Amino acid sequence: MAYKLGRWAGLLLKAERGTLLQLQGFARRTSRKRSLPAHLQTGIRGEFEALFYLRRLGYTVVERRWRSPELNGDIDLIAWEGDTLAIVEVKTRTARDMTPASLAVTEAKRSMLRKMAASYRRTLPEEFRTDLLMRFDIVSVYLLGVRVECELLRDVFPRRVSDSRGGNA
Repeated sequence: MAYKLGRWAGLLLKAERGTLLQLQGFARRTSRKRSLPAHLQTGIRGEFEALFYLRRLGYTVVERRWRSPELNGDIDLIAWEGDTLAIVEVKTRTARDMTPASLAVTEAKRSMLRKMAASYRRTLPEEFRTDLLMRFDIVSVYLLGVRVECELLRDVFPRRVSDSRGGNA
């Protein structure tokens, strides 16, 4: 029975993803707005693919492209995996080469993500902030023609620069 429920859930996610892709295509064709540059369109498509990839892995995505009122930039995805809040950076490439996409997350980007995560944390009710388990994940998305490949790296850098034990200290 559990196998059938899992299979149905996967089929529903696949159908939902397909429907959203069709709606996005329709919106692009009917929109009168100037289209985004190709690299931004690639990034948005990668975030979309990462969202469904994480959902298939059991994450509960609660925010997409979250912006802080006090900082510049955004967090690509914010999701819960069990009782851990995952701040997810998505890196998208249209080809695989020698360098993994995840290496594009520089120390400057990590610092910005830490500040953005702290800002997001302040938006949560006080009772959730005290013992909040939080980590930083990276999803590398490769758009290879009609094929899409995703790779998840969990807990890739600590919450604080001085914290060498991981993201939950």
